[in-house]
Amino acid sequence: MVSADELRSQGPSETDVPPVWYDGALQSGAAIALSPTDPALLYGATVFTTLRIYQQDLDHPVTAWLAHCDRLRRSLQTFQWQQPDWERVRRGAETLHQQGPVTHPVLRITLFPDGRELITLRALPGDLATRQQQGVTAWVAPVTYQRSLPDHKTGNYLSTWLALQAAQGQGAQEAILTNAQGDWLETSTGNLWGWSVGQWYTPPLVAGMLPGVMRSQLWAGLTAQGHRVQEIPWTAELRKRLTHLAYSNSGVVIVPISQVLLMAQSVNYNPDHRPILVLWRALQVPPPEF
Repeated sequence: MVSADELRSQGPSETDVPPVWYDGALQSGAAIALSPTDPALLYGATVFTTLRIYQQDLDHPVTAWLAHCDRLRRSLQTFQWQQPDWERVRRGAETLHQQGPVTHPVLRITLFPDGRELITLRALPGDLATRQQQGVTAWVAPVTYQRSLPDHKTGNYLSTWLALQAAQGQGAQEAILTNAQGDWLETSTGNLWGWSVGQWYTPPLVAGMLPGVMRSQLWAGLTAQGHRVQEIPWTAELRKRLTHLAYSNSGVVIVPISQVLLMAQSVNYNPDHRPILVLWRALQVPPPEF
């Protein structure tokens, strides 16, 4: 899923931006040239994925390079768009990561309908350690902020960006998206996880949400280690039973949710990190220091 740091970006200055890879070439600076009639500009007609490179290795299991590329391929096939030169995409990712500073471990790969690729580097949020230690506040958004084409990660992220802006206006750091029944689906930047009585819960993909790569990795790790995971709608009845909340994406990995703002109510969740550590162990990467 896209990170909150990315959604908040307001266009950094050229001196703050590392090089980019666009249409087969490495470019410096903060700008690329797009036609004013480009569908990517007019309609957000792109698909993209965001991945975090572990141990400077695109093939590290947690980097999940192949899983991210497979998700892009499926979307391109569904939309009947041109496949890119995948060898060039790989070369661009390797070149860009080697050029970029170690402080920018996140790659965003964007593909256009005509086969062009745009790859950019991004740093992790500066307050990520604090968020992972203390948790964040999330605001429950009305159904009007539900994403379009939720099965695919397209360049049209306006609804989630607006939801995040509205959440920040309420003093929250994340937004929780909902459906017409009021069920919780996902956050504006990731997939939801909830803990209750020794079991993890996550909303079902059929409810209309993005199938996150990190979600799949966590699910596989949890079940491989013998933990119970149930995929059911997050109705009001289920939410009352949850004692711990978190969200995940490939950039920030796992962030606890310590408070949820729902209309005029505020619900606090247990700050005990032991259930959250179960998620980290399922991923088999070192957790932050709690």
